[in-house]
Parts: sequence; C-alpha cells; structure tokens
Amino acid sequence: MLEFFSASLRLVNSQRAIEECLEVAMGQEAASCDLVVINASLGHPLKDLVDQVRRQCPRARVVASSCCGVVGREGVSESMKDVAIMAVRGREFAVAHVDGIHGHNSREKAVELAAALKRQQPGINMVSFLGSGIDIDNDQCLAGFESVLGPAVTIFGATSSDNMRGVVSYQAVDGEVFDHGAWAIGFADPTLEVDTQATHGFLAVGEPMVVTRSEGNRILELDGKPAWAEYTGRLGLPETATPGDTIPVGALAEALPPALALEYGNPHVLRVVTRRDPDGAMHYATTCPVGTRLWLTVRDEERIFSDLERMMASLTARAGGRKPVAVFHADCLARGRFLFNRVMKEELVSRMQYPLSTEGAPPPWLGMYGFGEFARLGGKNTYHNYTTALYVLYRH
Repeated sequence: MLEFFSASLRLVNSQRAIEECLEVAMGQEAASCDLVVINASLGHPLKDLVDQVRRQCPRARVVASSCCGVVGREGVSESMKDVAIMAVRGREFAVAHVDGIHGHNSREKAVELAAALKRQQPGINMVSFLGSGIDIDNDQCLAGFESVLGPAVTIFGATSSDNMRGVVSYQAVDGEVFDHGAWAIGFADPTLEVDTQATHGFLAVGEPMVVTRSEGNRILELDGKPAWAEYTGRLGLPETATPGDTIPVGALAEALPPALALEYGNPHVLRVVTRRDPDGAMHYATTCPVGTRLWLTVRDEERIFSDLERMMASLTARAGGRKPVAVFHADCLARGRFLFNRVMKEELVSRMQYPLSTEGAPPPWLGMYGFGEFARLGGKNTYHNYTTALYVLYRH
C-alpha cells in the first residue's frame, strides 16, 4: 500500500533544499522511501537535486521537472529557488522515461512509455505523466497511453516549464537530465483511486481566426496568412515577439460541445503557444486540423475565483466525505505571478486546499506552475492550458 509525504521550501543551496524537504516530509524515515518526485524552479540544477535524493534515499526512484514555481502544503512560492517533493513509500508503482519527444512523434513515444510501465506493473490504474512543455502534441500523447493501457486508466500531470520564456524546460530521471524528454509513473495500488478536474475562467472574445493550413500540431496559416504574423497582429504585438511575450495575454480558445461546456463551466478549452518557427509557423499544444476556429481570450478574475469554487464543490461532492491521502496539482504559470499579485494567488491556493484539508491541515501536496495540465473532461483523458488542475487520491 502506497504512502505519501510532501514538503516544499525556498532555499538557495540545492543540497540543503533536498535535505530539508526530506526531513520535513519523512523525518528519520526518509531513507525508506521508494519514489521521490521533485518540482523545482530553474535556479536549481535538477541533477544536483536528484543526486542528493539518491544519496539519502539509495533505493528510491527519482523523477524531476523544471517549473515556474511550486505549491505544497506550506503554500505557494514562485522564486528561482523553489523546491517541492512528494515522497512515496511502497512498491506498487512503475517508472518509465523517453528522450526526444516532439510533436511529430508524441504518440509513439507515449506508446513506448505506456508499454514500459505495463511490463513492470500490469495492474496500473492511474498514470502521472510529465512531458516537455515545448513542442509536443499532447492529445497524441494521451492517445498513445490509451492505446496500451486503455481509456479507463486516468492520465494526470503536466508539462514542464521555464520562467515563461518558452525556450527550454527540463525533465530528469534517476540522474539523467533531458530538455525534450518525458517520464511517467504508473500507480498500481488497488486501494487507491484518483479524481481529477480542471478549470480556467477565461472568456473568448471577438471573431475567431480559422486555421487554413496546418501539419499536426504546427499551425502554418491563420485566415490564409502566416500564422505567427496573424496571431501576434491580433494581440497587438510585433511579429518579432517571442512566445514568452504572448503567453500572459495570448490564450487561444476552442469551442467545446454543449455537454462538455456545461461540465467544464466554460464554453471553451484553452491552448498555449510555446514555440514559433522561422517560417512563421507556430507550435500548438495539440493537433490542430484545418478548419479549427480559434478565439482570443481575456481573463475574468472574478470568474477565475467563482469557477474554482465551483470545481472544489464538485470535487468534494464526489468525495462523499472521504479525505484525500495525497494531492497532485498542476497550474498554468500564467495563473501565477504573471497573472495575480501575491495576495490573490495565495487566496486561490487557500481555496483549493481548505476543502481537502483535515482539521485544517492539507494532505501531502505537490503542485507546480507549468505549461499545461492533464485532467479528465466528459469522462475522457484531456489536455488543458491556463487551468488549475487537481488530482486527488483517495483510499477505497
């Protein structure tokens, strides 16, 4: 039976950061853990963090990712020196990783990950997935996992990020560090189940742009014009703008069918652009076929809070009085310090954690600000952007 422990802090020294996180999370029993998941801001070299875990926890598998800030039981922090961990004790899990995942091969790389997990643990019922935040086709990743594990297995997780530049993000597994890799943890504890939900609170505005030429997740033309030029022009930005310039203001919206819109609490799902090519093409987060209509959006801060309250009410209602044994959490970096000041951000996190707490204490909690989030919608594994996504683990 898997047990979960977490800690987060802000500290300059990478070695001390891990030592203190393990001490807070597990005390004198840290050496007994079997898996450690690390989220860390770019001020910490992932290899230094992973190496310190392996010194203190020699039997543990270690996975890590770069992010733009962390959320833990202790609250939220978005400095360049943030570290958060989830330590797991028990052997009912599997770990797999791949390198060189891109838009064109996302499905085959996800198939490789899923097959490796299944060989290790045939009873997997949920998967935590972390992929490169730049240039992967995330719905093809989900298709790859489901082709091996089946659609009933919940895929949750995030895509790694940098400090919103959209230049490079990192992933690490057992001492190896990648900049275009992915890892997955397959959980096979039959006493656990996961409930997932995501929400954003943005509103689509104006007339949509229409995708007139595309290749997979690369949008080549919008309204018959070079995609990047049309996109940045609609945003009022120069064509020389970087992806990092567009992320805070450039969320793109796709319309949802009415039934999904009702469940989501919003008629649109959002997408982020994290890369542009010299020829004016831009890399979308999912496959984007010709004919797709894309709206620009504006954030509605009141709705962000009200939609979060709606999501928490749904999660707690489905829990039926049960309290979580652990929570994994992915948040869009544009909902962090680039969107809110510190007071509002902490209030958002407080409104997430309070309903899931026991006697005022949050459960073990590992959150990150990344480029994208995975959570179910309409009973299906789905990729999201610009959301708060919670993955709440319960014991049967």
